[in-house]
Amino acid sequence: MATINLLLLKPVDNLGNEGDEVRVKAGYARNYLLPRKIALPVTRATRRQVESLRVAREERMRKEIAHAEEQAKKLAAMRLAIAVKTGPGGKVFGAVTAQNLIDRIREEGIVLDRKQLALYNPVKSLGKHTTRVRLHPDISVDFEFEVVSENPIEEEEGTGEARES
Repeated sequence: MATINLLLLKPVDNLGNEGDEVRVKAGYARNYLLPRKIALPVTRATRRQVESLRVAREERMRKEIAHAEEQAKKLAAMRLAIAVKTGPGGKVFGAVTAQNLIDRIREEGIVLDRKQLALYNPVKSLGKHTTRVRLHPDISVDFEFEVVSENPIEEEEGTGEARES
């Protein structure tokens, strides 16, 4: 397979940050990176841009870390309760998904992406739960939330004594 060396102008997930010299397949470069002006072919002229791109990357990373630390403090202080409908015995109808949690956090003023929330399985029970929120590759926080019933919990019928005929 043919490969090509490129200089990244913008960060690309699972590839590199701006200022990095990467080796990718020619088709990926020709069809995706070059038309979107995300990368340039490596030449003497583009090698001179490397230093300015690295300075820009350091500044961007510093801002991202500061923003992530601020959000981590807000998330750690936040107490969140999600009300769900329940049936007899406190059985939850449906489940609390990652998107439900993200929408509820957004109402509190913090915008998260679904990729940042590590809620792999929907929550199907009442009580306190914990999930990891990855705000930055270096910064993550354990976020606690509680699932509560929006209606009073009724005891299930027929769970007690056996019936006589």
